[in-house]
This record gives sequence, structure tokens and C-alpha cells, in this order.
Amino acid sequence: MAKIVILGAGLGGLVAAFEIRKTLDRKHEVAVISESDYYQFVPSNPWVLVGWRDREEITIDLAKPLRKRGIELIVGKAEKVDPPAKCVHMPDGSKVDYDYLVIATGPELAYDEIEGVGPSAHTQSVCHIDHAEDAAKAFEAFCEKPGPMVIGATQGASCFGPAYETAMIIETELRKRKIRDRVPITFVTPEPYIGHLGLDGVGDTKGLLESEMRDRHIKWVTNARIVRAEAGKVIAEEVNDDGSVKETHEIASDYSMFLPPFRGVAAVRDVEGLSNPRGFILTDEHQQNPTYPEIFGIGVCIAIPPVGKTPVPVGVPKTGFMIESMVEATARNIAQMIKGEKPDHRASWNAVCLADFGDGGVAFIAQPQIPPRNVNWSASGGWVHLAKVGFEKYFLHKLRTGQSETFYENAALSLLKTHKLKGVERG
Repeated sequence: MAKIVILGAGLGGLVAAFEIRKTLDRKHEVAVISESDYYQFVPSNPWVLVGWRDREEITIDLAKPLRKRGIELIVGKAEKVDPPAKCVHMPDGSKVDYDYLVIATGPELAYDEIEGVGPSAHTQSVCHIDHAEDAAKAFEAFCEKPGPMVIGATQGASCFGPAYETAMIIETELRKRKIRDRVPITFVTPEPYIGHLGLDGVGDTKGLLESEMRDRHIKWVTNARIVRAEAGKVIAEEVNDDGSVKETHEIASDYSMFLPPFRGVAAVRDVEGLSNPRGFILTDEHQQNPTYPEIFGIGVCIAIPPVGKTPVPVGVPKTGFMIESMVEATARNIAQMIKGEKPDHRASWNAVCLADFGDGGVAFIAQPQIPPRNVNWSASGGWVHLAKVGFEKYFLHKLRTGQSETFYENAALSLLKTHKLKGVERG
């Protein structure tokens, strides 16, 4: 009998728990370590910010669906992963032993690396439901006394879609409230161009997103490095291709939201052979750690080299479709290892994304996610917003009822069928 422990209960961790439970014989134990006793659907947080969703609508109590699947839930923040001892140390002095460990912690939000950035300082966030709720309160106060606004991502961020979504959703809500004319909006990003997304663009995301911003009268600054945020303003350096400062922008802002730099969580940082200097988990093509083959990494917490050199550090996003392919490969590789076989399953690392803009949006497919690609497609329209709403409801319903399936893959295949795209493989 083997014990498989999943560290983290976000998208990757939760789907991994379901998939591993489904793949393995019931005589094997599956346990999840989670900081909280609930799951939050992070993609909906921009909607929380503008009041279109509340906490209850996008969170799920973990106990019931996990118990239904025969998965143990351990609530607590892991203190340190101890690979030589094959255990996870907990803050109360206890430890959780494992035969196989799947690390799916997501990132630590490194607000402390940039002066004045973060919910406890001068900028808002949509990275956590708690942050989104605070951002919603601040947004309501802002709407009572509108002024300039700055939205974007900092240097070292590894996810850019939510920044674009937040800017567009806020813009849509401001128009609904008839105060858009009183709110100048500036989008600030380390990307070398609008629509880069950490992927060197997908299809015509550059043209689609630039057009969307022009239509919505949103100004932008690319190749930007945030120096600091203060009450009432953001200071950013726009850099040249060689990294030298082209211009320093001092942008007035009565409401700011930035996606922060990402790093690995403290429980895995500085563990020799397990993580890189930023704390991201080192994995091979089978999602295995090269030093500790009984440890697997999936999702945002793993180390992926940048798509290419950029003047300002730009991380690579790990999308839901891509994460699910990591989960499927990991579950099957663990099953092989338990049987004494050599693991040979690999993740496809394809991307299918829906970026909601409140009353429209942009969808794109990248196969594989890292270029060069076999499929490189993007499109925009009101259907994207409807598709995102539909997926949210479908995903949360399936989780609440404890059903195990590849959520993003099913949604993606439906999207592909709708648009009659050819040559796109299953995730």
C-alpha cells in the first residue's frame, strides 16, 4: 500500500487528488494538505472586485467532496518539505509521511519585493478571495469619488490574463455606473508588448488586445518596471531593449491593482535539489523532480524557463488546460511507479484560455503553449464572456458534487467543436 500526499488544494492540487484517487486502487491512501478548509475559484476574483460575485458563490467547502472520493483532508500550512525523510513538517510539530508527494502549492505572492505594492500597502489584488473582497470595498469607495486608475502586473509576474481581465471588467462596470468619463485608466506591464501574455503572444492577441484597449480608451506602458507605489501615484520605469531606462513615469492613481512577482512558497524554498533560487519546483518531462523521483510538481509552483529574453523579467503562465495535462501525466506515472515500472507519461502543455472583459473577451489556443506551435489561434467576441460564465458554473458544480473529470479539457473540446478548429489534440 502506498500513501500519496498532495500539497496544495488549488486548481492543480484538487484535480490531482481526484485524478490520482480515480487512477489508483482503493487500497492506496490519498491525502491533501491545504492551508484552508475551502477551495476558491480564483478566475472569478475580478468579478468579486466589481461586485458581480460574492465569496459564497465562488468558494467550496473541501471536506464533503474529498470525503466522498475517499480522500483525506489535512488542514494546515506546511512548514517544510523534508525529502530525505519523505515527510512534510507541520507548524504544530507533527509530520505527514508520504511515499509519493505531489507539490501543487501555487506561488507565494512576493509583494514585499516592490515598495508600496500589495493589499497591506497601496495597491489592490485579485490573487486571493480575501484580497478581492478588500479590493471590492476599496472600489466602492473609489466610485463615490472617481479619479485616475492604474491596473497591471509587476516585473516577475507569471500570469497576465487576470490583469487584462481586471482592467476591462472595471472599465465595463464604470460605464454601467455612468462614471467612466471621470476615470482615466492606464495599464502598466513588464510585457514587451500588449498581448505578449508571457507566451510571446498567441495568434493575434497583440492586435486584439491593443484594439480592445484603444476602443476602451485605456492607455498603456509596456517594458515597465514598477519602482514603487505610493498613496495617489505609481512610479514606473519604462526600459529600452538593453535594459536601460527610457523614461520614468509618475502616474496619478486613486485606485491601483497589480499582479505581484511570484516565488515558491517557504515550505519548498531553499530545499537543495528540490527548487530553483526563486523557490519553484524543478521537474523533468514526467513532472518528476530529478533529485527526488518520488516527488512530482504541477501547476504554477514549477520552474519553467521564460519563452524568450525580455528587457523586464516576464514569467510563463501555467494555464488550467496545461495544469490538467500535468495532473494526468503525474497520476499515471505514480501508478506506474507503484507497479515497479518506469514512468513514461508526459504532459502536453497546451493552452486553451478564455479572458473575460465583462461584456466580451478574447479566447486563444496554443498547442503547445511554448512556441513554435502547431496551433496558434485567437478570437474575440461577446461569446467569450458567456463561455467564461458557463465554465465557472460547470466547474464549481462538478467540484461541489465531488465529480472527477478533466474540467478544462471538456470545456476546451466544446469550444473547439463550436469553432470547428482542426488539428487540435486532446489535452
